[in-house]
Amino acid sequence: MIRSELLQALSADNPDLRPEEVEQVVDIFFDEITTRLAEGGRVELRGFGTFTTRQRDARIGRNPRTGEAVSVPAKRVPYFKPGKEMRERLNPS
Repeated sequence: MIRSELLQALSADNPDLRPEEVEQVVDIFFDEITTRLAEGGRVELRGFGTFTTRQRDARIGRNPRTGEAVSVPAKRVPYFKPGKEMRERLNPS
C-alpha cells in the first residue's frame, strides 16, 4: 500500500472528514513517529509493533560501479519489530 491508497482507504472509512483533514492526520502521525525516532526514542503501537533506531558502526564499503573502497560513516538507522498480534496474523497456526 502506498500513501495515496492509505489516504483513500481512510477517507472511505471516515466520510465525515474532508480529504484534506485525513491527509493532515496522516502527516501528523508520520511526523510524530519521525520526530520521536530522531530524538533517540521509540514508538510502540500495541498490536502492530515497535519502531526504534539502531546504531551502525563506520565501515569500509565498495562503490558497486567502480569497485573502489569507500568510507561509510557511522549512522543510526530505523528498525521495526512487529508486535505479537501482527506476527500471529501473518503466520496463522
